Amino acid sequence: MEEKNLTIGDIAEELGVSKTTVSRAISGKGRIGDATRRKVLEYIEAHNYRPNVVAKGLAQNKTYNLGIVLPGDYNIAELPFFQKCMLGVSRVASDAGYDVLLSMVTEEDITQLQRAVANRKIDGVILSRTLVEDAPMRYLQEQGIPFVAIGSTEDDNVVQIDNDHRSACRELTARMLANGIRRIALIGGNEGHVVNISRLRGFEDAFAGHADLPDGGRVVMNVNDSDEVDRTVGRLLEENTECIVCMDDFLCGCVLSALKKRQIDVPGRVQVASFYDSAMLTSHLPSITSIRFDVEELGAGACRLLLRMLDGAQDGAWGEKNVRKKAEERSGGKAEERSSGGGKHTRRVDEKIGGSGGRTLLGYELCFRDSTLPGVSKGEEA
Repeated sequence: MEEKNLTIGDIAEELGVSKTTVSRAISGKGRIGDATRRKVLEYIEAHNYRPNVVAKGLAQNKTYNLGIVLPGDYNIAELPFFQKCMLGVSRVASDAGYDVLLSMVTEEDITQLQRAVANRKIDGVILSRTLVEDAPMRYLQEQGIPFVAIGSTEDDNVVQIDNDHRSACRELTARMLANGIRRIALIGGNEGHVVNISRLRGFEDAFAGHADLPDGGRVVMNVNDSDEVDRTVGRLLEENTECIVCMDDFLCGCVLSALKKRQIDVPGRVQVASFYDSAMLTSHLPSITSIRFDVEELGAGACRLLLRMLDGAQDGAWGEKNVRKKAEERSGGKAEERSSGGGKHTRRVDEKIGGSGGRTLLGYELCFRDSTLPGVSKGEEA
């Protein structure tokens, strides 16, 4: 008998038990004595038995496929984010014996997702982006398909995992205000994307405690291409803006190009910061103050949540009482600061909050670099 072709029938014959007994021992379900279960499990471990995925799926009414939904209208600067997300999802899925199927959707067309669900190709879905008007999310809810959203939504019944954008953006903006900067402008993207709304709220939160700035910062939203950025930068310079904060690295790259074209010194004439870090911003001269998120862990965390749902392990485990702080193992439950790459970093702990679905918020790092003035890069607290 070749070990690679070992079947449940072979195991049953070798051990003198029924195929049903072997199946129960492997699945952990059904009545079976502890001694018999141990005997079966020891045998399959010794002979490197791996169940046939198709047969296992038929028996358990599963496909052992997970779907991940990506936006078909992403721009090139967003590609590294989705790549890292998929890497995290794939790593966890593979370890659990699942494969990953990709569906591309837009705000108007979710045909690929509908086809995967209709043809019963997937057991559950990970949405890689949330929208204010979210057609993929509504469809999955209507079909009763288990899913996890990467991003945030106002629907408390949705299991969701996100970076703590609001707190991160509030903290970065507050640190700059504490350093004496007053004329701060935010350039943001599509207001139909929930992540942009979260970052905007964080920016606005930072001004809430400043009675000397009743009008808050200057905000320009729905800026979606380099030409719009160039025109916006021109207006902000005419208004003597001290610091331009960009909602993501794509917009930040466009801002830096617009400033370079005008021969504007950074940070001497204008300071620049981004609410999302990337390799491009780290390597830029000067390097750009920004917020770093662990995107691969975001994808991995989403996959772990979905697998728990599929295994029936949720059982209200995401209620208000639950607070998960991974970073406590490293920092004793406190935010930790450390020097890296010439800047000061603040790491927030992770937490899980509210709702019957539940929202998990992951930590972040503030990376103060050369594009902001020395007083900020020294890490002075707000």
